[in-house]
Amino acid sequence: MRRAMSIPSRPPAFRLPDFRNQGVWLRLLLGANGLLLMGALIRNNAWGDLPREVIELAALIEPALLLWLVLLFIVSPQLQRLSALPGALLVVGLAMGTMAVAGFMMALGFGVPAGWRAPLVAAAGAATVLLWFDLWARAHVPALAEARIAALNARIRPHFLFNSLNAVLGVMREDPRRAEATLEELAELFRALMRDNRELVPLSEEIALARKYLDIERLRLGDRLQVCWEVADSLPETLVPPLLLQPLIENAVYHGIEPSTAPAQVRLQLSATRDGVRIEIENPLPELAEQRSGNHMALENLRERLMLFYDLEARLDTGIDAGRYRVRIDLPTRRAS
Repeated sequence: MRRAMSIPSRPPAFRLPDFRNQGVWLRLLLGANGLLLMGALIRNNAWGDLPREVIELAALIEPALLLWLVLLFIVSPQLQRLSALPGALLVVGLAMGTMAVAGFMMALGFGVPAGWRAPLVAAAGAATVLLWFDLWARAHVPALAEARIAALNARIRPHFLFNSLNAVLGVMREDPRRAEATLEELAELFRALMRDNRELVPLSEEIALARKYLDIERLRLGDRLQVCWEVADSLPETLVPPLLLQPLIENAVYHGIEPSTAPAQVRLQLSATRDGVRIEIENPLPELAEQRSGNHMALENLRERLMLFYDLEARLDTGIDAGRYRVRIDLPTRRAS
């Protein structure tokens, strides 16, 4: 019997970070400049000389750092295909090489002698950065497993299964074909919910799964559930986190449609952006004395998963406008390698 998920019992093998990720770039820049400032403080003898020494170090290190980041950006796809040790050695070697080039240019332009210490320090700094990223990834493995378990607990609401089966029983005699189709959609939905969702999946699969879910809810809620799909023709073929749409749509139905006695609309808009895809989901806010609980569980879970999958490249915003609750997600383009 295949297990739906498991918490890793051993730490993962060393893996290079994605050097095309904005979050990785930000951490590299902050880390390198932090080391620069630390080096200036260590070698400083008089506080009055500190600004000059920082500028001198920055003039040497910053060009080498930017050149190193550009080279890593270019060779990142090749680095991901290498095993751990060759990839790490290449990253460290590029750090040494760029620092040597920067020292040589300083010697030519400003007469500053190019020493051998700066490339070795750059190599040590690059090795330290790789070690930090490895420790950070290992620390987040339990969080990823817990996020998957919490996602399942948040998504599989017992009342949804119970109400869906009751809706099928209600139409089984009058429309057996529709009942059979709904049971097949329900099986597809739960098959997707129970699989091991560690890898990105095509956005088209997420849209198809969301449509199946809405078909099931439409059988139960009837004309009370109105759905407006706005999917751009130019939508890129991109990979997204699994079960991205269904929990958000379930929230929209649970909080926006079920409490209402009149027909209400859930709006879904998917459009292309300059860097990827934008997803917007809107639902009405019925005027109730008390808001139904649990609205933030799926959102916080999704926000954590976006951070784990995309780091700082994805964005999730929520807001209320003209009596409607809106969730907006911006995702970068990811294609299968």
